[in-house]
Amino acid sequence: MIFFRAIMSFLLLFLPQVASAQFDDFLKGMDKLALPGTKTLGDDKIISGLKEALSVGTENTVNLTGNTDGFLKNEAIKILLPEKLQSMDKALRFAGFGPQVDEFVVSMNRAAEQAAPLAKPIFKDALTNMNFDDAKKILHGGDTAATDYFKNKTQNQLATAFKPEVEKAMNQVGVTAQYKELVGQYTTLPFVKVPAFDLDNYVVGKSLDGLFYTLAEEEKKIRTNPAAQVTDLLKEVFGK
Repeated sequence: MIFFRAIMSFLLLFLPQVASAQFDDFLKGMDKLALPGTKTLGDDKIISGLKEALSVGTENTVNLTGNTDGFLKNEAIKILLPEKLQSMDKALRFAGFGPQVDEFVVSMNRAAEQAAPLAKPIFKDALTNMNFDDAKKILHGGDTAATDYFKNKTQNQLATAFKPEVEKAMNQVGVTAQYKELVGQYTTLPFVKVPAFDLDNYVVGKSLDGLFYTLAEEEKKIRTNPAAQVTDLLKEVFGK
């Protein structure tokens, strides 16, 4: 459009019979025309597209993590024995308690899987409260801009919601009892000491880490993989 205006201004120098007011009106009319390939998305469509993408992404995330083996069979988010307890892990396995350690790991992951669905309404509230500036930053941000938005908006709320559910699930699947049993077995070994450790907070923290990791992977798919853009609106917003 700038090039076109320059040409028309140049021609005007050699066409004095063209009235200046008429020429200005002509240019204003041309400015209103959209050139091929320059159509931009409206604010409402951008927000709708982002919310639809995040709705799809969060739904997939909860479905992937909130089912049996959602954590346990995903090596990227599987909850392992805490680093502080690695010495206990090695000593117990050496002493023949490997199966008990493995069962303890399974039970921690089961607790995380049971807590994961609690994220759905919290994610939904964050989507409802998203404004245009948030949406624009997400659209033009990095591959995990939406995940970063959710972390900022929901992490504290998720931790508060997850903790009682994780504690409840850990009691149901026997995490706490197994942990106490392992510690009891460990302390029977010579020259060992159990470090101070908050098991509940550890499982809650790892649950949230796994949730946001999965959400980031889902976001990358929607941004870059046409097959993951499962609606026309997602194709229109992210295809551009």
